[in-house]
Amino acid sequence: MPNDLPAGVPEWLAQLGGGKITRLDRAVARREAYFAEVTRPDGSVLKGFLRLERNPDPKNPSSLKKEIEIVRALKGSGVPVAEVYGSDDELNCVLFSHIPGRADLHNMERKQQNAVMRDFMEVVARMHTIDLSKLSLPPMKMPANAYECALDEMDAVLAHLSDFVASYHEPLLTYGVDWLRRFAPKHVERISLLQGDTGPVNFMFEGERVSALFDFEWGHLGDPMEDLGNICVREFWNPSGGLDGMLKIYEEKSGIKVDLDSVRYYRVQQQMRGMVGIHKATLEGDPHEPIAWFLGYRYVGDRATCEAISEAMGIAIDIPEFPKEDSKRDPLALAASWALKHDIEPAVKTPLAASRARDVDVMVRCIERVARYGAEIDAIECTEMSVLLGAPVTSVADGFDKLDPAILAHSISDESMMRYLTRRAFRREWLYQPCAELCPDRKWAKL
Repeated sequence: MPNDLPAGVPEWLAQLGGGKITRLDRAVARREAYFAEVTRPDGSVLKGFLRLERNPDPKNPSSLKKEIEIVRALKGSGVPVAEVYGSDDELNCVLFSHIPGRADLHNMERKQQNAVMRDFMEVVARMHTIDLSKLSLPPMKMPANAYECALDEMDAVLAHLSDFVASYHEPLLTYGVDWLRRFAPKHVERISLLQGDTGPVNFMFEGERVSALFDFEWGHLGDPMEDLGNICVREFWNPSGGLDGMLKIYEEKSGIKVDLDSVRYYRVQQQMRGMVGIHKATLEGDPHEPIAWFLGYRYVGDRATCEAISEAMGIAIDIPEFPKEDSKRDPLALAASWALKHDIEPAVKTPLAASRARDVDVMVRCIERVARYGAEIDAIECTEMSVLLGAPVTSVADGFDKLDPAILAHSISDESMMRYLTRRAFRREWLYQPCAELCPDRKWAKL
């Protein structure tokens, strides 16, 4: 069966399953994964979910090896997880069992969404109240206080991406990280095992019940309010009926008091933790990754981060005016989009190929849009940064270079900074509208 797997992985998979690979379909997902089936000589079939890391980094706080060990530790704990059929540290791959159900809660009717989310909150409550001494977890740092709970994971991401962070000047990232340090919670009720990236799309469900949590690469020990903040983030990205009453269910089932200020803080923390890597991905462009989606995550995510910080601080949102649009299209971009939509997409046979074809069309339309409106947006940016800094700004890059030290010196008020950053985020989301439309109508659920 033709495939793009690293050398040795197909042989390992076949040997693990005791037969011949008869299905290997790339999952349409942010991380590289495959639906796999191995048919044995007796006709029985082993169905699983293959995950791999092509270039594992031992300094990466999010690792496949850690996920495997956490999933193994949770087996039999009352928290539903997949079975680990086998893993190979040298090949950096694992085969999880096939989890029954589906993950797209955002596509379900409101009644089912509400029922599943209620069950999910009970599952999270069970996970957060597990006696850690009874789990064979991989080595993970035990935070000493609330500040370490709030900043350890963020600092690990910044250390992992230190080369990128050192050379990349982006005021929202600079301000956001500084904000997290200044406003970290001062109290934590208990330390729990956290999924670290929990919420809709990172669990499977059948009917009205959760069948398994998955994706523990960000798993760690910390403040349970962090997972609640992450649930808010994932519900933002995958709208699943809102969160009305959900935090109350969690509080009742776990016995852990919900601190809404901490939840609001961790909404920002979780957004910032992800946005550093998203910015890097959009600038470096790994061909194995869905760059169009990353662009959508970036520009919708920047706006969401600004909204979350503003809400946490009680700052009113400024929505700016946008450049006037016209209906003209660049003839080359129009031809490319036509060919993709009418000639290529109907001919592709796999979900991944169809998704990639649509992504290319989105990127073509973004390139066209930036060519038409980018200079006007940049000019507005320079004018606003000049006012903010009280000094002339000659280009966006020049303004960013000057904003970084001003942000860290706290010479600009939080309100002025956030009003500027929010207007900028709305304008960039508008500029990259074709990508932003991959994540339409994203709004924070009320807590």
